[in-house]
Amino acid sequence: MDYATESLKKHYQWKGKLEIIAKVPVQTKEDLSLAYTPGVAQACLEIQKDVNKSYDLTGRQNIVAVITDGTAVLGLGDIGPEAGMPVMEGKCVLLKTFGGLDAFPICLRTKDPDEIVRTVSLIAGSFGGINLEDISAPRCFEIERRLKEICDIPVFHDDQHGTAIVAGAALMNAIKVVNKSMDAVKIVINGAGAAGISIARFLLQLGAKHITLVDRFGIVCEGESWMNPVQAEMAKITNLSHLHGPLAVAMKGADVFIGVSVGNIVSKDMVRSMNSDAIVFPLANPVPEISRDNALEAGAAVVGTGRSDLPNQINNLLVFPGIFKGALSVRARDINLPMMIAASKGIAEIVGDKLSATYILPAPFDPRVHEAVIKKVAEAARQSGVARI
Repeated sequence: MDYATESLKKHYQWKGKLEIIAKVPVQTKEDLSLAYTPGVAQACLEIQKDVNKSYDLTGRQNIVAVITDGTAVLGLGDIGPEAGMPVMEGKCVLLKTFGGLDAFPICLRTKDPDEIVRTVSLIAGSFGGINLEDISAPRCFEIERRLKEICDIPVFHDDQHGTAIVAGAALMNAIKVVNKSMDAVKIVINGAGAAGISIARFLLQLGAKHITLVDRFGIVCEGESWMNPVQAEMAKITNLSHLHGPLAVAMKGADVFIGVSVGNIVSKDMVRSMNSDAIVFPLANPVPEISRDNALEAGAAVVGTGRSDLPNQINNLLVFPGIFKGALSVRARDINLPMMIAASKGIAEIVGDKLSATYILPAPFDPRVHEAVIKKVAEAARQSGVARI
């Protein structure tokens, strides 16, 4: 199927992928008086006395805002908030389908971090959680950090943490296949933007010791003049060998390659230069950094992908519906590191004794995945002290 052509036809037919349906009847005078005035005033007064009652007396406890400024939409770049709307609608559909959550797309006509933070903080009282989406780096790091400081509901940038959580689950299982350990493997991450930096940070929390980040200008290393402030901070805790140069230099002698960059930049020779039983996750989509076939021909033992038509798809859909549902189910104030680690381990555990080189992650349509993530995240929220119920 030509997905681009067929999807465009469908979007013209659908005229939007969402609709609002009333949960209560308004067929009689009594219905009207209960759902709206005068009866509704009592619910308002209860919330006025205790704002936490907004979770009991409105739909807030199950509503997520999906927010973008349109600056990093899919692989399309800065296409603007209106052009990002189809993606935000799609994200809302996935939150509903796989997490049972109601979600609203909100596309902001500003790139100013101050305006974004202020706008989101002002509307936060209408929602149970905030899903930041497709906001360019390095602005996305500051925006999320500031919102987490001032909002009393979970704020989660899926492009950062969703990718990291699923990549972490994939790597936990892949190293089992090749009988290696997290603290010993040498990991190269190509793409030092939102996803790549978050993957690096998360893998360090999972026990990785040897990570090298590479961006389009070369290896992230202390002293490089081209780095942004976030990359400069990462240079202090990665690339312990102080390598300089292009991607090929970083990949020589590595055990793991993770690509969150652009297509066709990894050659067979680069994979051959890696250690034996190499793990290769070329996640650029739709064209990966190296094709699955070429990676295998070059000696890779385990190959992941960002595509849905190949084995071992590393897909954010495995995590974001469940992590939001789990957080909202206990009215968490935050989605913190213990909750993210719990989600990653929950996803990895689903594979169980069926683990193989071609099965390191469950499929997004496996209902066990979302159930496991919801349960693990809720438990971790309670244990880490951010749950309110």
